[in-house]
Amino acid sequence: MIILGIDPGTQLLGFGIISYEKNHLTYLASGYLELPTGHSLPQKLDEIYHHLIRLIKKYKPKEISLENVFVHQNVKSALKLGHARGAVILAGVHLNLKICEYSPKEMKMAVVGNGNASKEQVRFMVSKLLQLSREPALDESDALGLAICHAHRMKSPRSSVKSWSEYIKQHPEIVKK
Repeated sequence: MIILGIDPGTQLLGFGIISYEKNHLTYLASGYLELPTGHSLPQKLDEIYHHLIRLIKKYKPKEISLENVFVHQNVKSALKLGHARGAVILAGVHLNLKICEYSPKEMKMAVVGNGNASKEQVRFMVSKLLQLSREPALDESDALGLAICHAHRMKSPRSSVKSWSEYIKQHPEIVKK
């Protein structure tokens, strides 16, 4: 199954695409969409929507793993994040994808084994788990982390999210060589 992970934002939107087949994670693509500061919010949402439509049509994921809204100290930032999430959800719904949401803490717990891990720690573990040849941008690695988190949740939906690093130690065959 192909999973599209999204770290939403109205300045940078990270995306990561992986394949999860027979307990193996395979990196397919990742990057980020940098939205112009001079564009209005509606223009940015339009760009997000159309960028995701292109990604979905190209890679044909079946599910989207999206970062859940979390409490911001700045209400205006939280509202903008909500708008970006809405554009992502709309693109997924229009192309009949299942949308799954995870909190940053859930993703960090699944990838690093620590719900309070730093973005740099997430990037390090994502790079190791997917055997990346380059260091991804932070928004990109968060998006890949969300896709990995979802793959883990699909394997054991009723269990709490556990660290992939611990799981890998027990099941080294999960990472394709």
